[in-house]
Amino acid sequence: QVQLMESGGASVQTGGSLRLSCAAPGHTESWLCLGWFRQAPNKEREAIGAIDKDGTVLYAESMKGRFTISQDKDNDKKILYLQMNNLQPADTAMYYCAATYGFTACQSLSGFGYWGQGTQVTVFS
Repeated sequence: QVQLMESGGASVQTGGSLRLSCAAPGHTESWLCLGWFRQAPNKEREAIGAIDKDGTVLYAESMKGRFTISQDKDNDKKILYLQMNNLQPADTAMYYCAATYGFTACQSLSGFGYWGQGTQVTVFS
């Protein structure tokens, strides 16, 4: 079982920046793939990107550019970050951290089995 705890969501003005964090307590194994997803109101959930076991960052094509995913770890947990710049109202969504041990799931950014509760990002003009 992998528990994930997101933080950092907020309301920001158009053009602003935010950094989201996701902690996976008790997990430091390199083969655990952590990723970011988001779901806007009345829309399907979409992938942002993930970091695979080799540390390679995989971005969904539509997310390349303004979003930067990075990862860190300390003695007892991995931490995944999502840096978002030049935020637009269209970026308003619930942002979720997810995890998978599956190579294919990680590479395809789908089929993640573990999910956090989400953190809300609201961008106002």
